[in-house]
Amino acid sequence: MGLTREELVEYFAQMGEPRYRADQVFRGLYQRRLRSFEEMTDLPKALRERLSQAASASKLTVESSFTSVDGTRRVLMRTGDGHPVETVFIPSEGRDTICFSSQSGCPLKCDFCLTAKLGLLRNLTPGEIIEQIVVVLNDVYGVGGETPHGTNLVAMGEGEPFLNFENLIKSLQIMSDEEGLHIVPGRVTVSTAGIVPKIYEFAKLERRPNLAISLSAANDKLRDKLMPINRRWPISDLMKAAKAFERTLKRGERFTFEYVLLGGVNDSDRDAAELAAMIREHRLNKVKVNLIPHNPAEQLDYFPSEPEQVKRFKAALEAEGISAYVRTPRGRDIYAACGQLAAKSVAVASIAAGIVAEPAGI
Repeated sequence: MGLTREELVEYFAQMGEPRYRADQVFRGLYQRRLRSFEEMTDLPKALRERLSQAASASKLTVESSFTSVDGTRRVLMRTGDGHPVETVFIPSEGRDTICFSSQSGCPLKCDFCLTAKLGLLRNLTPGEIIEQIVVVLNDVYGVGGETPHGTNLVAMGEGEPFLNFENLIKSLQIMSDEEGLHIVPGRVTVSTAGIVPKIYEFAKLERRPNLAISLSAANDKLRDKLMPINRRWPISDLMKAAKAFERTLKRGERFTFEYVLLGGVNDSDRDAAELAAMIREHRLNKVKVNLIPHNPAEQLDYFPSEPEQVKRFKAALEAEGISAYVRTPRGRDIYAACGQLAAKSVAVASIAAGIVAEPAGI
Protein backbone atom coordinates (compact mmCIF):
# COMPACT_ATOMS: atom_id res chain seq x y z
CA MET A 1 0.00 0.00 0.00
CA GLY A 2 1.41 3.37 -1.04
CA LEU A 3 3.44 2.15 -4.04
CA THR A 4 2.55 3.45 -7.49
CA ARG A 5 1.92 1.02 -10.31
CA GLU A 6 5.41 1.76 -11.70
CA GLU A 7 7.01 1.14 -8.30
CA LEU A 8 5.19 -2.18 -8.03
CA VAL A 9 6.47 -3.18 -11.48
CA GLU A 10 10.03 -2.49 -10.33
CA TYR A 11 9.44 -4.35 -7.07
CA PHE A 12 8.20 -7.48 -8.86
CA ALA A 13 10.99 -7.26 -11.42
CA GLN A 14 13.47 -7.47 -8.54
CA MET A 15 11.62 -10.57 -7.36
CA GLY A 16 11.97 -12.09 -10.83
CA GLU A 17 8.22 -11.87 -11.47
CA PRO A 18 6.51 -10.64 -14.66
CA ARG A 19 4.85 -7.22 -14.95
CA TYR A 20 1.31 -8.55 -14.83
CA ARG A 21 1.86 -9.65 -11.22
CA ALA A 22 2.33 -5.98 -10.33
CA ASP A 23 -0.96 -5.16 -12.08
CA GLN A 24 -2.71 -7.96 -10.17
CA VAL A 25 -1.44 -6.69 -6.81
CA PHE A 26 -2.23 -3.07 -7.71
CA ARG A 27 -5.84 -3.99 -8.48
CA GLY A 28 -5.96 -6.18 -5.38
CA LEU A 29 -4.87 -3.35 -3.09
CA TYR A 30 -6.76 -0.44 -4.58
CA GLN A 31 -9.65 -1.77 -6.69
CA ARG A 32 -10.63 -4.87 -4.73
CA ARG A 33 -9.49 -3.18 -1.48
CA LEU A 34 -7.80 -6.30 -0.07
CA ARG A 35 -5.58 -5.85 2.97
CA SER A 36 -3.66 -9.12 2.96
CA PHE A 37 -1.82 -11.10 0.29
CA GLU A 38 -3.66 -14.25 1.32
CA GLU A 39 -6.88 -12.70 0.00
CA MET A 40 -5.33 -12.23 -3.46
CA THR A 41 -6.24 -15.71 -4.68
CA ASP A 42 -5.47 -14.81 -8.30
CA LEU A 43 -1.80 -15.03 -7.28
CA PRO A 44 -0.04 -18.42 -7.01
CA LYS A 45 0.11 -19.69 -3.44
CA ALA A 46 3.91 -19.72 -3.49
CA LEU A 47 4.02 -16.04 -4.49
CA ARG A 48 1.51 -15.12 -1.80
CA GLU A 49 3.74 -16.82 0.76
CA ARG A 50 6.85 -15.01 -0.53
CA LEU A 51 5.04 -11.66 -0.39
CA SER A 52 3.76 -12.30 3.13
CA GLN A 53 7.31 -12.94 4.29
CA ALA A 54 8.85 -9.97 2.47
CA ALA A 55 6.23 -7.23 2.63
CA SER A 56 2.98 -6.04 4.18
CA ALA A 57 -0.27 -5.25 2.40
CA SER A 58 -1.54 -3.08 5.25
CA LYS A 59 -0.17 -1.09 8.17
CA LEU A 60 -3.17 0.29 10.05
CA THR A 61 -5.23 -1.52 12.65
CA VAL A 62 -8.73 -0.45 13.65
CA GLU A 63 -9.04 0.39 17.34
CA SER A 64 -12.66 1.54 17.45
CA SER A 65 -15.49 2.89 15.33
CA PHE A 66 -18.44 5.05 16.30
CA THR A 67 -21.62 5.90 14.43
CA SER A 68 -23.48 9.17 14.98
CA VAL A 69 -27.22 9.62 15.10
CA ASP A 70 -26.88 11.41 11.75
CA GLY A 71 -25.08 8.46 10.12
CA THR A 72 -21.57 9.90 10.31
CA ARG A 73 -18.88 7.38 11.28
CA ARG A 74 -15.59 8.08 13.03
CA VAL A 75 -12.96 5.36 12.76
CA LEU A 76 -9.92 5.44 15.04
CA MET A 77 -6.94 3.48 13.72
CA ARG A 78 -3.36 2.97 14.86
CA THR A 79 -0.20 2.94 12.81
CA GLY A 80 2.28 0.10 13.10
CA ASP A 81 4.22 2.15 15.66
CA GLY A 82 1.11 2.95 17.69
CA HIS A 83 0.16 6.48 16.60
CA PRO A 84 -3.54 7.41 16.24
CA VAL A 85 -5.13 8.06 12.85
CA GLU A 86 -8.74 9.23 12.55
CA THR A 87 -10.98 9.11 9.50
CA VAL A 88 -14.60 10.24 9.17
CA PHE A 89 -17.26 8.95 6.77
CA ILE A 90 -20.04 11.44 6.05
CA PRO A 91 -23.02 10.10 4.08
CA SER A 92 -25.46 12.38 2.33
CA GLU A 93 -28.00 12.10 -0.46
CA GLY A 94 -26.22 11.80 -3.77
CA ARG A 95 -22.66 11.59 -2.44
CA ASP A 96 -20.42 10.19 0.27
CA THR A 97 -17.51 12.14 1.73
CA ILE A 98 -14.48 10.75 3.54
CA CYS A 99 -12.51 13.17 5.70
CA PHE A 100 -8.99 11.76 6.03
CA SER A 101 -5.89 12.64 8.04
CA SER A 102 -2.50 13.61 6.63
CA GLN A 103 -0.63 13.59 9.96
CA SER A 104 -1.03 11.90 13.30
CA GLY A 105 -1.84 14.87 15.49
CA CYS A 106 -1.08 18.41 14.33
CA PRO A 107 1.70 20.95 15.05
CA LEU A 108 -0.20 24.18 14.30
CA LYS A 109 -1.78 24.85 17.73
CA CYS A 110 -4.98 26.49 16.44
CA ASP A 111 -6.65 27.70 19.62
CA PHE A 112 -10.16 26.46 18.79
CA CYS A 113 -9.19 22.97 17.56
CA LEU A 114 -9.09 19.88 19.75
CA THR A 115 -6.61 18.11 17.48
CA ALA A 116 -4.04 20.78 18.42
CA LYS A 117 -3.96 19.32 21.93
CA LEU A 118 -2.32 16.17 20.53
CA GLY A 119 0.65 18.03 19.04
CA LEU A 120 2.42 16.50 16.06
CA LEU A 121 3.20 12.80 16.41
CA ARG A 122 4.44 12.24 12.85
CA ASN A 123 3.62 12.54 9.16
CA LEU A 124 1.63 9.72 7.60
CA THR A 125 3.07 7.76 4.69
CA PRO A 126 1.26 7.61 1.33
CA GLY A 127 0.18 4.07 2.21
CA GLU A 128 -1.27 5.15 5.56
CA ILE A 129 -3.19 7.94 3.86
CA ILE A 130 -4.65 5.62 1.22
CA GLU A 131 -5.38 2.81 3.65
CA GLN A 132 -7.70 5.09 5.63
CA ILE A 133 -9.93 5.31 2.56
CA VAL A 134 -9.77 1.55 1.98
CA VAL A 135 -10.67 0.76 5.60
CA VAL A 136 -13.63 3.13 5.67
CA LEU A 137 -15.04 2.03 2.31
CA ASN A 138 -14.77 -1.61 3.37
CA ASP A 139 -16.46 -0.79 6.67
CA VAL A 140 -19.41 0.86 4.93
CA TYR A 141 -19.77 -1.22 1.76
CA GLY A 142 -17.91 -4.45 2.48
CA VAL A 143 -14.54 -5.55 1.10
CA GLY A 144 -14.39 -4.40 -2.50
CA GLY A 145 -18.08 -3.45 -2.47
CA GLU A 146 -19.38 -0.98 -5.03
CA THR A 147 -20.00 2.56 -3.85
CA PRO A 148 -23.47 3.70 -4.99
CA HIS A 149 -22.47 7.19 -6.14
CA GLY A 150 -18.73 7.63 -5.92
CA THR A 151 -16.66 9.12 -3.13
CA ASN A 152 -15.48 12.63 -2.38
CA LEU A 153 -12.36 13.13 -0.27
CA VAL A 154 -11.43 16.03 1.99
CA ALA A 155 -8.00 16.38 3.59
CA MET A 156 -9.45 17.97 6.70
CA GLY A 157 -8.80 15.36 9.39
CA GLU A 158 -5.84 15.39 11.73
CA GLY A 159 -2.84 17.41 10.61
CA GLU A 160 -1.85 20.15 8.17
CA PRO A 161 -1.77 18.54 4.70
CA PHE A 162 0.74 21.02 3.26
CA LEU A 163 3.27 20.06 5.94
CA ASN A 164 3.19 16.54 4.47
CA PHE A 165 2.99 17.76 0.89
CA GLU A 166 4.97 15.11 -1.03
CA ASN A 167 3.30 12.14 0.69
CA LEU A 168 -0.14 13.74 0.26
CA ILE A 169 0.31 14.37 -3.46
CA LYS A 170 1.71 10.89 -4.08
CA SER A 171 -1.24 9.28 -2.29
CA LEU A 172 -3.74 11.33 -4.33
CA GLN A 173 -1.99 10.38 -7.58
CA ILE A 174 -2.24 6.69 -6.67
CA MET A 175 -5.89 7.01 -5.69
CA SER A 176 -6.74 8.66 -9.01
CA ASP A 177 -5.55 5.66 -11.07
CA GLU A 178 -8.48 4.23 -13.02
CA GLU A 179 -7.30 0.69 -12.24
CA GLY A 180 -7.49 1.41 -8.52
CA LEU A 181 -9.75 3.56 -6.36
CA HIS A 182 -10.22 5.95 -9.30
CA ILE A 183 -10.98 8.99 -7.13
CA VAL A 184 -10.03 11.82 -9.47
CA PRO A 185 -8.58 15.17 -8.26
CA GLY A 186 -11.84 16.98 -9.00
CA ARG A 187 -13.47 14.98 -6.21
CA VAL A 188 -10.79 15.90 -3.67
CA THR A 189 -10.43 19.04 -1.55
CA VAL A 190 -7.26 19.85 0.37
CA SER A 191 -7.52 22.29 3.29
CA THR A 192 -4.57 24.32 4.53
CA ALA A 193 -4.25 26.67 7.48
CA GLY A 194 -2.02 28.86 5.34
CA ILE A 195 1.35 27.32 4.46
CA VAL A 196 2.00 30.03 1.88
CA PRO A 197 4.95 28.52 -0.09
CA LYS A 198 3.01 25.30 -0.62
CA ILE A 199 -0.02 27.19 -1.97
CA TYR A 200 2.21 28.49 -4.77
CA GLU A 201 3.59 24.97 -5.34
CA PHE A 202 0.08 23.49 -5.28
CA ALA A 203 -1.03 26.03 -7.90
CA LYS A 204 1.58 24.68 -10.35
CA LEU A 205 0.30 21.10 -10.27
CA GLU A 206 -1.14 20.00 -13.60
CA ARG A 207 -3.79 17.72 -12.08
CA ARG A 208 -4.64 19.08 -8.69
CA PRO A 209 -7.46 18.83 -6.17
CA ASN A 210 -9.62 21.73 -5.01
CA LEU A 211 -8.18 24.16 -2.46
CA ALA A 212 -9.68 25.37 0.81
CA ILE A 213 -7.91 27.89 3.04
CA SER A 214 -8.80 27.98 6.71
CA LEU A 215 -9.08 31.67 7.60
CA SER A 216 -11.33 32.31 10.65
CA ALA A 217 -10.29 35.97 11.02
CA ALA A 218 -9.75 38.92 8.70
CA ASN A 219 -7.17 40.81 10.79
CA ASP A 220 -3.74 39.75 11.99
CA LYS A 221 -4.29 40.48 15.68
CA LEU A 222 -7.19 38.06 16.01
CA ARG A 223 -5.79 35.47 13.60
CA ASP A 224 -2.45 35.48 15.47
CA LYS A 225 -4.37 34.34 18.55
CA LEU A 226 -6.68 31.85 16.86
CA MET A 227 -4.17 30.44 14.35
CA PRO A 228 -0.51 31.01 15.37
CA ILE A 229 0.65 30.04 11.86
CA ASN A 230 -0.42 33.59 10.97
CA ARG A 231 2.66 34.94 12.76
CA ARG A 232 4.80 33.17 10.16
CA TRP A 233 2.64 34.02 7.14
CA PRO A 234 0.32 36.95 7.93
CA ILE A 235 -2.91 37.68 6.11
CA SER A 236 -1.28 39.94 3.50
CA ASP A 237 1.04 37.11 2.42
CA LEU A 238 -1.81 34.60 2.50
CA MET A 239 -4.05 36.80 0.33
CA LYS A 240 -1.27 37.27 -2.25
CA ALA A 241 -0.92 33.49 -2.46
CA ALA A 242 -4.70 33.10 -2.72
CA LYS A 243 -4.80 35.62 -5.57
CA ALA A 244 -1.95 33.82 -7.35
CA PHE A 245 -3.86 30.54 -7.01
CA GLU A 246 -7.05 32.16 -8.26
CA ARG A 247 -5.30 33.23 -11.47
CA THR A 248 -4.69 29.56 -12.30
CA LEU A 249 -8.36 28.57 -12.03
CA LYS A 250 -10.29 27.64 -15.13
CA ARG A 251 -13.68 29.02 -16.05
CA GLY A 252 -16.28 27.96 -13.48
CA GLU A 253 -13.73 26.84 -10.88
CA ARG A 254 -13.57 28.37 -7.41
CA PHE A 255 -11.64 27.95 -4.20
CA THR A 256 -12.83 28.25 -0.62
CA PHE A 257 -12.20 30.23 2.52
CA GLU A 258 -13.24 28.31 5.63
CA TYR A 259 -14.33 30.48 8.51
CA VAL A 260 -15.04 28.88 11.89
CA LEU A 261 -17.64 30.98 13.69
CA LEU A 262 -16.77 31.39 17.37
CA GLY A 263 -19.50 32.94 19.49
CA GLY A 264 -18.57 36.46 20.61
CA VAL A 265 -15.06 36.17 19.15
CA ASN A 266 -15.14 36.51 15.36
CA ASP A 267 -18.83 36.48 14.44
CA SER A 268 -19.97 40.09 14.82
CA ASP A 269 -21.41 42.28 12.07
CA ARG A 270 -18.12 44.16 12.13
CA ASP A 271 -16.18 40.91 11.58
CA ALA A 272 -18.40 40.11 8.59
CA ALA A 273 -17.82 43.56 7.12
CA GLU A 274 -14.07 43.22 7.66
CA LEU A 275 -14.01 39.85 5.91
CA ALA A 276 -15.99 41.20 2.96
CA ALA A 277 -13.69 44.24 2.71
CA MET A 278 -10.61 42.01 2.71
CA ILE A 279 -11.98 39.86 -0.12
CA ARG A 280 -12.85 42.98 -2.15
CA GLU A 281 -9.48 44.62 -1.45
CA HIS A 282 -7.61 41.67 -2.89
CA ARG A 283 -10.08 41.32 -5.79
CA LEU A 284 -10.80 37.69 -5.07
CA ASN A 285 -13.64 37.00 -7.48
CA LYS A 286 -13.59 33.20 -7.54
CA VAL A 287 -13.82 32.49 -3.83
CA LYS A 288 -16.69 31.13 -1.78
CA VAL A 289 -16.86 31.25 2.01
CA ASN A 290 -17.82 28.20 4.06
CA LEU A 291 -19.09 29.29 7.46
CA ILE A 292 -18.53 26.59 10.07
CA PRO A 293 -20.28 26.98 13.43
CA HIS A 294 -17.72 25.94 16.02
CA ASN A 295 -18.01 22.37 17.26
CA PRO A 296 -17.72 22.46 21.05
CA ALA A 297 -15.51 20.36 23.30
CA GLU A 298 -14.99 20.38 27.04
CA GLN A 299 -11.28 21.19 26.70
CA LEU A 300 -11.88 24.31 24.57
CA ASP A 301 -12.97 27.76 25.75
CA TYR A 302 -15.07 28.48 22.68
CA PHE A 303 -18.73 28.03 21.78
CA PRO A 304 -20.70 28.08 18.52
CA SER A 305 -22.27 31.30 17.34
CA GLU A 306 -25.99 31.75 17.88
CA PRO A 307 -28.01 30.56 14.85
CA GLU A 308 -29.41 34.04 14.25
CA GLN A 309 -25.92 35.53 14.20
CA VAL A 310 -24.79 32.87 11.73
CA LYS A 311 -27.63 33.99 9.44
CA ARG A 312 -26.67 37.66 9.88
CA PHE A 313 -23.02 36.92 9.07
CA LYS A 314 -23.96 34.98 5.93
CA ALA A 315 -26.37 37.69 4.80
CA ALA A 316 -23.74 40.40 5.29
CA LEU A 317 -21.34 38.58 2.97
CA GLU A 318 -24.02 37.92 0.37
CA ALA A 319 -25.02 41.58 0.43
CA GLU A 320 -21.48 42.32 -0.80
CA GLY A 321 -21.80 39.81 -3.62
CA ILE A 322 -19.77 37.09 -1.89
CA SER A 323 -20.99 33.49 -2.09
CA ALA A 324 -21.41 32.14 1.45
CA TYR A 325 -22.59 28.79 2.74
CA VAL A 326 -23.17 27.41 6.22
CA ARG A 327 -21.76 23.95 6.81
CA THR A 328 -24.16 21.75 8.74
CA PRO A 329 -22.36 20.14 11.70
CA ARG A 330 -22.07 16.36 11.32
CA GLY A 331 -21.02 13.82 13.91
CA ARG A 332 -20.79 16.15 16.91
CA ASP A 333 -22.10 13.44 19.24
CA ILE A 334 -19.14 11.17 18.46
CA TYR A 335 -16.43 13.87 18.27
CA ALA A 336 -16.22 13.50 14.50
CA ALA A 337 -17.01 17.09 13.53
CA CYS A 338 -14.54 19.70 12.28
CA GLY A 339 -12.00 20.53 14.98
CA GLN A 340 -13.08 17.71 17.30
CA LEU A 341 -10.71 14.91 16.28
CA ALA A 342 -8.59 14.04 19.31
CA ALA A 343 -8.14 10.26 19.09
CA LYS A 344 -10.91 9.50 21.60
CA SER A 345 -11.16 5.72 21.87
CA VAL A 346 -14.44 5.58 23.79
CA ALA A 347 -17.96 6.80 23.06
CA VAL A 348 -18.46 10.35 24.30
CA ALA A 349 -21.53 12.34 25.26
CA SER A 350 -22.47 15.11 22.88
CA ILE A 351 -22.13 18.55 24.45
CA ALA A 352 -24.71 19.86 22.03
CA ALA A 353 -27.32 17.11 22.25
CA GLY A 354 -26.50 15.01 25.29
CA ILE A 355 -26.40 11.83 23.23
CA VAL A 356 -23.99 8.93 23.65
CA ALA A 357 -23.01 7.05 20.51
CA GLU A 358 -22.57 3.30 20.59
CA PRO A 359 -19.47 1.73 19.05
CA ALA A 360 -20.02 0.19 15.61
CA GLY A 361 -18.13 -2.99 14.83
CA ILE A 362 -15.91 -3.40 11.80
